[in-house]
Amino acid sequence: MPAADFTTMSALTAGLIRKALRYGIFAADPSAPAVADPFDAGGVLQALPSGYMPVGFTTSDGVTFSGDLSTSDVESGQSASPTRSDVETDTQTAQWVPQETNAAAIALYENLPLSGAGALAEIGTEAWTWSRPKTPPTLYRRLIFIAEDLNKATGNPIYIVRHLPSALRSGREDEKWARTEAITRGVTYQAYVDDVLGTDSKTWIDGPGWRDLAPAEEGGGA
Repeated sequence: MPAADFTTMSALTAGLIRKALRYGIFAADPSAPAVADPFDAGGVLQALPSGYMPVGFTTSDGVTFSGDLSTSDVESGQSASPTRSDVETDTQTAQWVPQETNAAAIALYENLPLSGAGALAEIGTEAWTWSRPKTPPTLYRRLIFIAEDLNKATGNPIYIVRHLPSALRSGREDEKWARTEAITRGVTYQAYVDDVLGTDSKTWIDGPGWRDLAPAEEGGGA
């Protein structure tokens, strides 16, 4: 075998370290279309389908995607380690803390519809009021998370888009009123498999800055 050059073999590429320089969270009722592809053929980010509402500003902690993975092991007398292991559950949740008092943030926290009967009116048009029901409804949501980064060399945007097509509220934080802090309404949503899409989560990475990373063709122009 030929001798290895460790630097080449390591393939360390600082330009592939991603950050969410800007990000947005969007929510819709399950009656809204699922997102089939947030980009066109050229990698340009497209507008979301009708019905998706922006959550707005969140705390600086951003969005946390967590997973809960459990396995079932078979132990054998002749082996110190399991001789078989099978996945039992593999779930994903998304957690964030909105800072705005807008219709999406309230609906996701209080388990209200985002559209149609029972949805909050447009801000400023009439009073908002809601009551806690005796039996809380089971309201699934469609969630879209979009993060924007920049290509270090070209300055063009790179987008990471994650779609939870069927998510259910699984937790919420305390709502605190204080003179020194914004009123926040933190929530956690768990992803479930969408019957049509056949998945509980789909992720894309694309954008002009992503396409800029393609290797230059030999003999091509600048």
